[in-house]
Amino acid sequence: MAKSIVYKHYERILAQWPIDLLRPEVSFQNAMQRRIDTRLKPSTTAPEENVVSNQAQATVPTKVAFDEKGELEQVNVLYSFLENRYTKTYPLSEKMMRPASNPNYYNGLLKELDEAPTRSWFKSMVNRWKGFLRFS
Repeated sequence: MAKSIVYKHYERILAQWPIDLLRPEVSFQNAMQRRIDTRLKPSTTAPEENVVSNQAQATVPTKVAFDEKGELEQVNVLYSFLENRYTKTYPLSEKMMRPASNPNYYNGLLKELDEAPTRSWFKSMVNRWKGFLRFS
């Protein structure tokens, strides 16, 4: 019963987790799903069946005991990231977001991050060369 509650929390978190537009081939959801499957679902095979004998001593992997309190703490941390609790608790000041040396730095960075997923290969190469060749 306790495993199903934790499993439902993980499923809810993964359904709400945003997709990374900059790196769509790297999926946090897939990595977490594999972790959840190995930690929370019971194994159908015995650990001894997974070990291949090649005339060397092998250690048999043992399943770690389920720790409900620890899993719920990890679920709470994921919820805190999902809900931006730390951004709300510790907001950044305007002085921090607009440094005197380059006040528009973070605005430009956000603009670049918004444009990057839809940028063509050619436009990416042009921007790369613009970065290499700076004329003053």
